[in-house]
Amino acid sequence: MENRKCEYGNTFKDKICLFSYDYLKCCLFLAGPDAPAGGRDFTKKLFSKLIGTSQVLESFLDFHGAKNNKDWYLYRELTAAVRHVSLGGYSQKHILNRLVFYNLKDTGKFESEGCKNLDLITKSLKRTALVILDEARRLKIPIPPEGFESEDFPAITTGERLEYNINDEEKYQQKQHVVKIANDFLKVAEHFDQHEFFEPYSAAKIKELVPESINEVEVRRYEMLVHNLQSSFDTYVIHGGYEFGQRKLKDLRSHFSVVFHILQMMGRFLHFYERHLHEAGYKDIYKKVRNQLSFLVDPDTLLDRTINYGLYYTCHFLSRGKELAWEILKQNIETGVIKVGLPEPRGFHNRPSMMVAKVVQHYGCPVELCVGDSRFDAGSILDIMWAGGKIQNENIKKISFKGDIRALHDLKILAGVNYGEDSMGKEVPLPYPLKYLRE
Repeated sequence: MENRKCEYGNTFKDKICLFSYDYLKCCLFLAGPDAPAGGRDFTKKLFSKLIGTSQVLESFLDFHGAKNNKDWYLYRELTAAVRHVSLGGYSQKHILNRLVFYNLKDTGKFESEGCKNLDLITKSLKRTALVILDEARRLKIPIPPEGFESEDFPAITTGERLEYNINDEEKYQQKQHVVKIANDFLKVAEHFDQHEFFEPYSAAKIKELVPESINEVEVRRYEMLVHNLQSSFDTYVIHGGYEFGQRKLKDLRSHFSVVFHILQMMGRFLHFYERHLHEAGYKDIYKKVRNQLSFLVDPDTLLDRTINYGLYYTCHFLSRGKELAWEILKQNIETGVIKVGLPEPRGFHNRPSMMVAKVVQHYGCPVELCVGDSRFDAGSILDIMWAGGKIQNENIKKISFKGDIRALHDLKILAGVNYGEDSMGKEVPLPYPLKYLRE
């Protein structure tokens, strides 16, 4: 029965055999003598095969209600474990493969810690493969006569490089996109400043963070933001690879690219922990399966790698990239001057001062409020209110803003609606381009 050939029927029994076939061949390979000895030997092609076969099997099982069936629940959860751990492994392998092209500084420890991650991932997958095969036998799913071989999973790297013969060119309106990308990078970095730490967190401290403040939803949100930076860069700034062209821009891309792949890995680890290891539910079957999964993928080790590797190096590379982002901003930002009227009739009291400051803070680049020969920081509510006192004392009717033309554009719109209030000092609707001021 074990090696029965799959039949192309339309019953659950027939299709579970078909959808399990290549998945179980992967498990036979991982459980056999030719399995990769360590994380370095796992290839992206192997991770890709594990991801693809487990995903289609998991979808099949979910469609047929395996999550609510005590006989099939463990097989379904093991499939989910393979998928999410393999997705994390694929991202980690990608980082190590591409590290030589990132041109990042002092990456020796980062690389060695990444190898530890791969070792955790691959050991967990090899342990899980043995249990999956036992579970398939219990469920009377035919086991393939033989597994894959190592030759089926070659590495993507070779000793050759194709000739670099497409030169990068400045694209239309490149500066506009460079400024936005650098500015958005700084905003993401600012968020992670609160998590920056300088020594490993203890297991108890990590459990205070996860999932209360560090969780899948939060990490995946920032993964998407950083992915958007990378997509915008490749679409609007530089289309080519890492090696040639405008080095400073590509170095910035390296910082958010490596962060993106770290966040990908963290998101998969956190999903697996929160969904499959953290909460067991109240029924015995859930608790029993959670305990089995915890034996295969140790929760404490998984969280340690997620926080003391993933979060640490996310903060590290974002922090390292900030100085570079500021340099790029200064080189590419376009400046100008506008002359506008004052908030009527009360001048720069709290609300209009706050509105001006929020515009400047939104774009993240310096803007000055010019009152005669005096200069004030238009990103500071307090500075603007100080300027308001000078304006009132000297009976000034017009002021100027000088700095980033993006902020000046919005400040001109804001001045056109009396800085967001009517003659009685009440809020008025803002034009659509300023909707971010009320969010």
